[in-house]
Amino acid sequence: MIGDVYKMIAVGLIWGTTNALIRRGTILWSQSHGSSAASSADGGTLRRKLVGSVKNCLDLLLFWQYSVPFLVNLSASVAFFALLRDAPISLAVPITNATTFAATAVAGVALGEEVMIGRMFLGTCIVIFGVWLCVV
Repeated sequence: MIGDVYKMIAVGLIWGTTNALIRRGTILWSQSHGSSAASSADGGTLRRKLVGSVKNCLDLLLFWQYSVPFLVNLSASVAFFALLRDAPISLAVPITNATTFAATAVAGVALGEEVMIGRMFLGTCIVIFGVWLCVV
């Protein structure tokens, strides 16, 4: 049981960290492709807009700063579904989601996102306390 809790926390940490990295990759991609993405979405037929959107999605998936964290995130999702085979969903979901929230907040700060540190720290501590209550 305790081993499953550690696995749930590990999945939450991976999800949270990769969420922040995916966001960072998306911002970097938007900065490097901003003018071309905007011009393909302006005007034209529905078919041209659709082709432009598909091209942008493929470009984003080929951008390693986005795709590597995305693939790691998906791998953690597979691990989570494997955990659900043995762990009760009433315990797995709150622990994993709370850990994901806390890890996303901390990773966002580590990547330089501007947040109100005091509130973020208080919220993260409350989330960690809630996870501890679930486990105990």
